[in-house]
Amino acid sequence: MAGLGPIKFRILELYSDGQSHWNSDVVLQLQKEYHMSGDYGRDSINWNIIELAAGGMLKEIDVKMDEEGTYKANALLHKYTITDFGKVRASESCFAKG
Repeated sequence: MAGLGPIKFRILELYSDGQSHWNSDVVLQLQKEYHMSGDYGRDSINWNIIELAAGGMLKEIDVKMDEEGTYKANALLHKYTITDFGKVRASESCFAKG
């Protein structure tokens, strides 16, 4: 993980593209980037996304059940978009363009 920035900044950077993203897609991408395989890595990254949403930096816009089990069988998948507050925090972090 040497050279990688804080994971929450990277999450904000990903959501700063102006698109909405499912948590499962973001988690899978970050698991590869941060070499965090397995259930613990998956759940740790997802927890960071939840914390950013709880802090008002991401907003949930959709939810669905993972019926196929491609992410985590029968788990709820959440689609988030970045909020204006999240954009400000991302640009202040110097990791994302505002």
